[in-house]
Amino acid sequence: MRPTAFVFFAVCADSRMESRSSATTAGSFCRSRFNKRSDLVRPGVPSLRHTDSAQSLPVLRAWHSTPILTRVVTKPQSPITHEPVLAPQLVQALVTDRGGTYLDATFGRGGHTRAILAELNDSGRLVSLDRDKDATQDAHELEQRDIRFSFSCSKFSELRDVLNELDMPNVDGICFDVGVSTPQLKDAERGFAFDIDGPLDMRMDAETGLPASEWINKAPIEDLSEVLRTYGDVRNARSIARQIVARRPLGTTFELVRAIRAATPGSATSARILAQVFQAVRIYVNDELNELQNGLVQGFDALNVGGRLAVISFHSIEHRLVRDVIQSWVRPPVPKGLPVRNKDEDPRARHVVKNVRPAYIERQNNPASRSAMMQVVERLR
Repeated sequence: MRPTAFVFFAVCADSRMESRSSATTAGSFCRSRFNKRSDLVRPGVPSLRHTDSAQSLPVLRAWHSTPILTRVVTKPQSPITHEPVLAPQLVQALVTDRGGTYLDATFGRGGHTRAILAELNDSGRLVSLDRDKDATQDAHELEQRDIRFSFSCSKFSELRDVLNELDMPNVDGICFDVGVSTPQLKDAERGFAFDIDGPLDMRMDAETGLPASEWINKAPIEDLSEVLRTYGDVRNARSIARQIVARRPLGTTFELVRAIRAATPGSATSARILAQVFQAVRIYVNDELNELQNGLVQGFDALNVGGRLAVISFHSIEHRLVRDVIQSWVRPPVPKGLPVRNKDEDPRARHVVKNVRPAYIERQNNPASRSAMMQVVERLR
């Protein structure tokens, strides 16, 4: 038995040596990784950068057991940009006359506006609208550089008034991009995003109307649940509304998030529910659906015969509204039993592009485009 015991001892010794070697290698590897993270500071713990391999593991244990001081050196971030969705497809379907007159009802950060201007010749003209005051600086800079372009800080429902002021009774094309822009979502002060803490505002025009917090803190539970159900398709709207009322007053986005999560504990789809609730509140606060419907009607009436109207929408509620309005132009309702159609019952428009979605490459490069859908119609009479 002694030779066996000796062999066993030798194997154990080799194993311990190998373990020490592995530990030393692991310590060197970990130290090199943590050297790259020297922006995190632990009180009373030596820097990993000045520790040799034999001391690295004890230092790592001390490093992990000590709270982090809140001194984090962040890398400079690149400016937040907004990628226009379906821009080539929109320009191709919308612009039928390169010397014509067009209107972009949602300037945003100017992505679609610049794409349309690039397609127009020197005789072309483009007007853009936006109710967001943050969009005005980029728009006015573009006005100074391009004489073909004009901008008005206005809502969809003011579209007809803007065209009258510019002495433009009719246009050859109008486009609506109904989504919230990336700079709006990433600006904590606007309160649009559930993953960034900030004031619970959500107004498209921060200088008019009531912020979301004022409505949320005063609305009855019945109104809260109805808004969540109607504008967000929120299934457990009543439970969420109860939690909001119980936790009032709410002043920040994270306070609203905590109320939502309290009503949906352990939900695997919490991010989806958060998005639905924030969407519902935003739509209500800005009266977005009425604004969109008014803009579509006024825009279609301002089109020349043969002119086109394009809409890019981003969620099911907008999709339904846009389809219903377009359907009233393409296929007007006719009373049953009429032997002859009146001229007023003939279609006013035809589909040019229907239910176009971004291609796979665009969805990969711009995840915000994944739910977008574009419709384009042409006026017939």
